Amino acid sequence: MSEDTANGVRNSASHNVKENSRIIRVGTRKSQLAQTQTGSVVNMLKEQYPHAQLEVVAMTTTGDKILDTALSKIGEKSLFTKELETALEKNEVDLVVHSLKDLPTTLPPGFTVGAICKREIPYDAVVVHPSNAGKTLDMLAERSVIGTSSLRRAAQLKRRFPHLEFKDIRGNLNTRLKKLDEKDDFSAIVLAAAGLRRMGWENRISQILEPEDCMYAVSQGALGVEVRVNDPDILEMVSALNDTETVLRCIAERSFMKQLEGGCSVPVAVHSVINENQLYLTGAVYSLDGSDSLKDTMQTSVSTQTQDEDCSVADVQHVGITAKRIPHSSQAAAEKLGMDLANLLLSKGAKDILTVARQLNDSR
Repeated sequence: MSEDTANGVRNSASHNVKENSRIIRVGTRKSQLAQTQTGSVVNMLKEQYPHAQLEVVAMTTTGDKILDTALSKIGEKSLFTKELETALEKNEVDLVVHSLKDLPTTLPPGFTVGAICKREIPYDAVVVHPSNAGKTLDMLAERSVIGTSSLRRAAQLKRRFPHLEFKDIRGNLNTRLKKLDEKDDFSAIVLAAAGLRRMGWENRISQILEPEDCMYAVSQGALGVEVRVNDPDILEMVSALNDTETVLRCIAERSFMKQLEGGCSVPVAVHSVINENQLYLTGAVYSLDGSDSLKDTMQTSVSTQTQDEDCSVADVQHVGITAKRIPHSSQAAAEKLGMDLANLLLSKGAKDILTVARQLNDSR
């Protein structure tokens, strides 16, 4: 966003917020990671709007309560978002901070993602049991047990590291690390590197999994700010937090997932990058054991220059995202890229792979 444009956004939104003497309530999950992530967004908003009054409201979601079942088996798309969206709908909070990968690609009517902050590294990380300090996955003994509740991670890692075994592990970040450290059930666990870095626990990372080993989840590492569509002041306010490259990459990734009708009950993975105004998207689908897969890459031209918006397209949503002042043509190109890549994989048989994966997961 250009400095003049950013100043205009801040002045307009800041004026409206101050005029209303409005306390802005920010919804979040109660976990330590969720509150740390929300705190970073609150701090960014305070930098932009020093006079804004911001109050954090923490709550427990369905996904936080159900800890004895793998996420892929629960069958609810809004596990970590439903209660937060209910509070947003009832005007109990004014905006909600999510790990964007938790948000379904289709949002309930009346809601939109008004901002996506600059992405933390999206890769997965290996954290080993203290007895395996310094080891990477390929150094672990035959039949070592690796903890992950992600079908995507398990499918790729079974394929890449066939000597290892994989077992579900649930709980928030703190809980999973405690299960690893205090018992001997797991030789290592696989987590999003972004969460560990945000918590300041980089020293626990023994290996970063590059895309060649394990492509990441759609929108992994990005924070999304969900707001009400009919609250223009808040939508205008949070739009100052948008990171153009992150927005375009996440639109492409979410569009790919939506067209595939994917979710946490099937193994779908992505990798994206913007280089010299070219957005490259790699997407893949896997069978549960990783033995069957389809993977391809496509690209499209985008502009990462911010602009004053054409009012006729200012509030157009792309896979649930309303990104003000990011070129509409680039957002549309990113969305089309995701759809085109999904359709390419579907034409090669992706639907059959995903259908079988879904059926096998349901019967487990």
